Amino acid sequence: MRKYSLFSISVFLFVLIGCSGGNKKVQTEEPEKEIVADSVVVGTETRLLMNDLKDMGDYVNSREFPSLIKASVVNESLGQNIHIIDLRTPAKYAQGHIRSAVNKKFEDFPSYFESGIKPFEFDRIVLVCDDGQVSSYAASLLRLMGYGNVFAMRWGMSSWNKQFANEGWLSGLSATYEPQLEKTSNEKPSGSKMPELNTGMTTGSEISAARFKRLFAEGTESVMITADKVFADPQKYFVINYERKDKYDDGHIPGAVRYKPNATLGFVREMGTIPPDKTVVVYCGTGHNSAFATAYMRLLGYDARTLRYGNNGFMYNWMKKDEAGLSWLPFTDADVNEFELVR
Repeated sequence: MRKYSLFSISVFLFVLIGCSGGNKKVQTEEPEKEIVADSVVVGTETRLLMNDLKDMGDYVNSREFPSLIKASVVNESLGQNIHIIDLRTPAKYAQGHIRSAVNKKFEDFPSYFESGIKPFEFDRIVLVCDDGQVSSYAASLLRLMGYGNVFAMRWGMSSWNKQFANEGWLSGLSATYEPQLEKTSNEKPSGSKMPELNTGMTTGSEISAARFKRLFAEGTESVMITADKVFADPQKYFVINYERKDKYDDGHIPGAVRYKPNATLGFVREMGTIPPDKTVVVYCGTGHNSAFATAYMRLLGYDARTLRYGNNGFMYNWMKKDEAGLSWLPFTDADVNEFELVR
């Protein structure tokens, strides 16, 4: 029996059906401490965890990744079979929230999803935060756990009402570091080793449960990092540009290495080139996609952070100038709605 204490019974049944067969027997009987795959050393626990995530549907390489939803769609769905969870502080929630939204702490999600609600009775569960990045991180973890109806609202409450946009996204836009951008292409390091996991568990399902429990207990304080910190000393971090090549070539953080979306997460050859002993900063245009990717990387033991506001937080004017040519997504007043706030 899978010991996903974080899961509901319905999730357990889904996993049991999807993972039946000889895989689990092989996982528990393999004696190797580590193996070498694609010239990368992979510890037993890491390998079992990756296999378990693939058995669960390989979410990070599916069409549903990343699972974002627009504020307009949420507004149209009010009164229907939708459940909205607001991750902001109680003070922010009291200032104004979406009708019917409940206020929950990130750390309380496991128990809430297990016994507070019946998750699969809803068509959609929408997570909402200040700017959409913390909720993207949380949604990614929950999707990886098997909750396939969870979404993060793009841009967070900044897109719901201007009251929050002024103190959120509109205040985070910056072109400060445009003079420091480089166009030199940086090569990936040689593949060597992925992080070692030491949960002490022996099956993929047990390792997954232990890792999810730890990440939710850790909270979100160390999940995001600002452009000011990164540009102060870029060499201190291993910076991943998680974007298309043409956007990377247009200008990126000094030293940043480009990793392809949909061709990195879960691929040993690629992930083995990411140093396991450095703080990894992942960034994209808006910080949403990178937050989803950061959740997967932290689950595998990387000290990964998502760059707050993405490119919007350090090269905003650059993005605006070539918005049409490169399909950039600079946040503007057009992304702000005047939807109802409940106080």
